[in-house]
Amino acid sequence: MRRREFIALFGGAVVSPLAPLAQQSARLPTIGFLGSSTASAWSNWVAGFVQGMHERGWIEGRTVTIEYRWAEGRVDRYAEIAAEFVRLKVDVIVTVGSAVHAARQATSDIPIVFAVATDPIGGGLITSLARPEGNITGLSVQSPDLVGKRVELLRAVIPGARGLAIVANAGYRAAEVEMNEMEGIARAVGLEVIKVEIVQAADIAPAIEGLKGRVDALYACADSLVSANGALIIALALAVRLPTIHYARDYVSAGGLLSYGPDYQDLFRRAANYVDKLLRGAKPSDLPVEQPTKFELVINLKTAKALGLTVPPALLARADEVIE
Repeated sequence: MRRREFIALFGGAVVSPLAPLAQQSARLPTIGFLGSSTASAWSNWVAGFVQGMHERGWIEGRTVTIEYRWAEGRVDRYAEIAAEFVRLKVDVIVTVGSAVHAARQATSDIPIVFAVATDPIGGGLITSLARPEGNITGLSVQSPDLVGKRVELLRAVIPGARGLAIVANAGYRAAEVEMNEMEGIARAVGLEVIKVEIVQAADIAPAIEGLKGRVDALYACADSLVSANGALIIALALAVRLPTIHYARDYVSAGGLLSYGPDYQDLFRRAANYVDKLLRGAKPSDLPVEQPTKFELVINLKTAKALGLTVPPALLARADEVIE
């Protein structure tokens, strides 16, 4: 969502069918929003969620309260924030797949909605998309299913590529699954692979600097640590003239070469539908986990030119957005 659209959407007076109910209650329904990264990195995704709530009659500060907390890429913060939400007695927790385990350990009663999860079954969050267990439901990204498409796009832009580096948080199971999937597909088409495993922000700079002259591109797996340090990863990669491939458009806006994946802003907007139903009395186990319906290819032509790469016209024509 663009800034002007956001202001236009929320700047006007809105009459909500839930307003009379909220005015009669001393306490508004409360959502605990646990962001794995930073507020700035997630600004578009938060806007999508707030828009989705607005579309369903929930107006922040009038008919619902949203408590935002940011883990800033630190997995150790999840348990602390989840415990705080339990103390605050929030009605629903909204987060992402990497934080679900901590939230589930903190409460088995408060519904938990993951707005995005890389691979909720492979990551051990649920055993069935159709019948999620207990107090957990949400939206699956199924990221490992998309890595083949990203390899195809990489080879279209860099047809002579011989080596690929894959960066992932070694402490996040779903990222490891995605890394292994990408490694298998890349090797199958003749690419040599260097796996770059990080566990903290301090690992990033030396790892990327050590890739200079060894590979032709860098692929970043979906994860909170990567999200919180996305701008740093891109800047370091560009410094050693490495194009980067990503899972979401926000990285391309920051200078990454290209991304292909679900529209994350739309996923967060759809997460509001789960929250709406839960606040109205639905049970998480009665709400099947859904998958993306909107995918987008975003290409940063400015970055391509800076790296001396020529993006095929046919690929530019297929892109949902080209940044120039």
